[in-house]
Amino acid sequence: MAGSEAETRGVRVSVETAYSAEHSSPQHNRWFFLYTIRITNEGEETCQLVSRHWIIRNATGEVEEVEGPGVVGEQPVLEPGHSFEYTSGCPLDTPFGSMEGSYQMVTSEGAEFDAEIARFDLREPATIH
Repeated sequence: MAGSEAETRGVRVSVETAYSAEHSSPQHNRWFFLYTIRITNEGEETCQLVSRHWIIRNATGEVEEVEGPGVVGEQPVLEPGHSFEYTSGCPLDTPFGSMEGSYQMVTSEGAEFDAEIARFDLREPATIH
């Protein structure tokens, strides 16, 4: 398991990753990775995750950006001391790469900010790099 952690304005984003052999097909240049994200509100104001922005890189440096509302079909509201956790996946056409990005958050007072998702590596366990 690899991962990352970042904190922005009291919102901590922790990531753990895993290679999914059953969803991968290396002979067809398809590697699939799972990532579990835990978003914890360590601040003093309630906030809502409204959208996400991902920067995904494969081993050759190709970049794909993904933006959209919420995560896994939800726009969770995080009260102080509460967390939201979800698991999603990312296919790559190389055996390793990375992801990073941000969640667009809005406080109960209407202030907007981007909660950082620190860069984390995606790699097939057999890959040495």
